[in-house]
Amino acid sequence: MSKDVPAGESGRHEMTLRATESAQCTVAKVAGLLYLIQMATGVFGFYAHGRLTVAGDPVQTAKNIVASERLFRIGTVSDLTTAVVVVVLAWALYVVLRPINRNVALLAVFLRLAENSIAASAIFTDFIALRLLSDVSYLQGFDAQQVQLLARVFTGGQGAGLQIAFVFLGLGSALFSYLWLKSRYVPRALAALGIFGSLVLTIGTLIIMVFPALGAVGLTYMMPLGIYEVGLGLWLLVKGIQAPSAHQGHISSSHQGPGAHRPPSLPDN
Repeated sequence: MSKDVPAGESGRHEMTLRATESAQCTVAKVAGLLYLIQMATGVFGFYAHGRLTVAGDPVQTAKNIVASERLFRIGTVSDLTTAVVVVVLAWALYVVLRPINRNVALLAVFLRLAENSIAASAIFTDFIALRLLSDVSYLQGFDAQQVQLLARVFTGGQGAGLQIAFVFLGLGSALFSYLWLKSRYVPRALAALGIFGSLVLTIGTLIIMVFPALGAVGLTYMMPLGIYEVGLGLWLLVKGIQAPSAHQGHISSSHQGPGAHRPPSLPDN
C-alpha cells in the first residue's frame, strides 16, 4: 500500500500553507507601518509634555499647562494613541513570529500588553492634573499654589508610571527580537540590535529606579531601541519578509523515499 499523501489532500495542504505565508507577509508590512506610527506619536507626546514642563518649578509648569492646554491635551492623546497602536503591533508580531516559537511569541505579547496597561493608567494622571487646574468650584478651598503643586505631582506620576512600563517594554521587545533573530526574516544584525537595545532599556530603567540621580542621562539609554524600531519598521514596510517556502519543503521531501511523505508544516517551537 502506498504511503503517499493523496494528491487532493496534499494540494489543499499546500494551498493552506501558501495562504498562511501570504498572510504573514501582509501582516509583516502592517507591523512595519505600526512601528513607525508608534514612534512618531510617542516622540510627539514626549515633545509636547517636555515643552510645557519646567524642571524644579511646578508653579511655572502649571501656568504653562493652563496657557497651552490644547498642546497638553494633544500630547496626552498622542500618548494614548501610542498605547493603542502598540497593542495592535503586538498582535501583528505574534501573527508573523508565531510559527518560529508560539510560546515565546505569546509571552512577548503578554509582556507588551502589561506594558500598555501600565502606560494607559499613567496617562490617566494627565486628566487629573487638568481637572486640578480647571478652576472648578470644589477646589476653592485650596489656594492657587497648592493646586499647582498637586497638579505637578500628578504629571510627575505619569513619568514614574512610564518607567515601570519601560521594564515590560524592554522584556517583551527582547523576546520579539530574539524571534526575529531565529526566523532570519530580517537581517540578523538588526535583530541583534533589537535584543541589545531592549535589554539596555530594561536594565537602564531598573538602575535609574535604584539610583534616581542617574536619570540626568535623560533618554539616551533608549536610543539603541529607538534606532532598532525605526530600522525594523522601514525594513518590514519596504522589504517585507521572505517566509520559509513550505512548497519547496514538500517537493524535497517527496524525493526522500516512502517514509518521508508527511504533510509539511511550519515550525511551532
